[in-house]
Amino acid sequence: MKIVQITDTHFSPTKPHFNGNWEPICRWIREVEPDLVVHTGDLTIDGADKEEDIAFSMAMMNELDVPVLLVPGNHDVGHMPGSHQPVNDVRLDRWRRLAGPDRFAKDMGNWRIIGLNSLLVGSGHAEEKMQLDWLIETLVGRAGRRVAMFAHKPLFVDDPAEGDTGYWGAQPAERQELLDLMSAHEVALYGSGHLHWAWQGAVGATKLVWAPPTSFIIDKLEREMPGERVVGAALHHLTDTVTSEIVAVPGMIAHVFDDVVDEVYPRHTSSAPVEAAE
Repeated sequence: MKIVQITDTHFSPTKPHFNGNWEPICRWIREVEPDLVVHTGDLTIDGADKEEDIAFSMAMMNELDVPVLLVPGNHDVGHMPGSHQPVNDVRLDRWRRLAGPDRFAKDMGNWRIIGLNSLLVGSGHAEEKMQLDWLIETLVGRAGRRVAMFAHKPLFVDDPAEGDTGYWGAQPAERQELLDLMSAHEVALYGSGHLHWAWQGAVGATKLVWAPPTSFIIDKLEREMPGERVVGAALHHLTDTVTSEIVAVPGMIAHVFDDVVDEVYPRHTSSAPVEAAE
């Protein structure tokens, strides 16, 4: 089975800076002929507040002629409590109405493909525990199937034992809870986006993949992170094992976020860090 993972498309009808990368990646997906496309969030520039961003972006996704599953990113449903756009009922309801469920489980052969709304993890939202209970039930009931999980945010940036990385990764307690679940249920793959870096690694028996964004890379506005700056997609081959490729898709433009940040994500205060803009 072949799964194409795309992420961080950042589409918008009013801020079309990155929309042009859709045509080349569509063409590449048709050439690859995957069994499934998984989009791991930040579908939109500002779906967290703008209905038209989600509607426009979903129309683009519907151009694909293969099954597509999506989980939201922080620009789609909001982020941490206290941030400019915290995840809340209004934002979750908007996503579900226009894009569909914010989590999923799909069985394909001897694999169970799970999508998690990572913006609920550590959020304190009432649905955080509901999602965790659902995840446990979904893992327990996999009936011997192997598991591939997808989410917007990675579990960690540099090290699974690191402290709180704030904007970028999961908080330590919630991270460990997920890592323990993944280990107990032999999760074979955890694919994520969010960082705008492409990287492969592992924790225990679980392969970790940060898929490259389709929109932009970050130059000097953020620190160096593991991996490489590239725009494209990840291609996962699921057999008895998992093999993943980071693909720099031909024809795509590696836009540099530093050059357009003030047009696409204007800062809310003059002292706001880049994380607040993203």
